[in-house]
Amino acid sequence: MTISNQTSRRADKRRGLYARWRGLRMLAAVALVGGALAGCTGEQFQKGYILPPGALEQIPIGASQDQVLIVMGTPSTVATLDGEVFYYISQRSERMVAFMNQKVVDQRVIAVYFDKNRRVRRLANYGLQDGKIFDSISRTTPTSGQEMSYLAPLFKLLSFN
Repeated sequence: MTISNQTSRRADKRRGLYARWRGLRMLAAVALVGGALAGCTGEQFQKGYILPPGALEQIPIGASQDQVLIVMGTPSTVATLDGEVFYYISQRSERMVAFMNQKVVDQRVIAVYFDKNRRVRRLANYGLQDGKIFDSISRTTPTSGQEMSYLAPLFKLLSFN
């Protein structure tokens, strides 16, 4: 074998190793970028009551309040205006990318209305389309009347009409 053949074989081996090494580096870089992007995928959040499957079908009209508590569990809140009402409140939201704001996808209020004898009178399942998303912290109620400034009563006192 000649020296030039040996040199060319070594060069071919080096090129082959270099090509494999370059391919592995490329594969590692793609895996690293894919892993980083996978960390930015969306998330889903469930807040409040999670309705067990088939729970509403187990509560017929006329069922006792105790039966509702056994099947549905403790309500989120209770109202006692005209009879008693159990409210089970839940909200599902998601965000598409990890650093963005959440968007409400579904909102449920399951209301179980009772009569004076503590028997189920009616069931209601209110969703996102049935109401508005509101801020219960601000404690402000919009009114349909005219808003008055602090100076309006003074001007009324000074007017001679």
